[in-house]
Amino acid sequence: MIMETLLIIVIVLAIFVLLGVYIFSLQKKKLPELPPFPETYRSLLLAQCDFYYDLPAEAKQSFEKRMQLFLTQVKITGVKTAVNDIDKVLIAASAIIPIFGFPEWEYVNLREVLLYPDSFSHDFEQNGNNRNVLGMVGEGALNGVMILSQHELRQAFTNKTGKSNTAIHEFVHLVDKTDGSIDGIPEFFLQRQYILPWLQLMRREMDKIMADRSDIDPYGAPSEAEFLAVVSEYFFERPDLLEDKNPELYKLLSTIFRQQPAG
Repeated sequence: MIMETLLIIVIVLAIFVLLGVYIFSLQKKKLPELPPFPETYRSLLLAQCDFYYDLPAEAKQSFEKRMQLFLTQVKITGVKTAVNDIDKVLIAASAIIPIFGFPEWEYVNLREVLLYPDSFSHDFEQNGNNRNVLGMVGEGALNGVMILSQHELRQAFTNKTGKSNTAIHEFVHLVDKTDGSIDGIPEFFLQRQYILPWLQLMRREMDKIMADRSDIDPYGAPSEAEFLAVVSEYFFERPDLLEDKNPELYKLLSTIFRQQPAG
């Protein structure tokens, strides 16, 4: 019985190792030749995306190339709406922002983004009383698919004082999902020595939200997965404010994402 248990453990560990090697090999592949970055895309980024605007020139070029690569790998489909350049630019930018500190990272678990004109229900209908979903990562038959609200996508970048960004929220869920589960612990980003401090900090901050002693969106209180996504929105949308209000949380998120967006 003991030998059988040990064998099962060894097999499970081997599967995880092989999965990690496979994902790492995909990340390390050479970038294909890409055409010049469209000037219209660059103008839209400068006007709409503060994250891109604040990057130095060389980093801007890297950001553009990774956006282009993303757009060659992921299909963007409008559902009862037209997909315009602004939508492509904002979706691709939202994808690259959380992974920008990891130069070789690609979304191996995403093949298509479905863009709805406004909010939708969990069955993806735009009628009835349950029209409050603004974004989600698909499961089951929709594995590899993300669904976003076009209106919310654009609004998040237009609002320069807000702390939320639904598209970034969903891409952080995808990063979290890469290790096999959406659980608030992005193991491919988070080094082992930081896992326990991150769990402890998450639970303290979730308790503060529940006690109404935090400026973090209450949507992040029910689960670690939603907490990670919500505070990641805050981290990238209002980094200076987060650093001022909660320096410990800002510092640990900087470690997770290998980025220092404040200042």
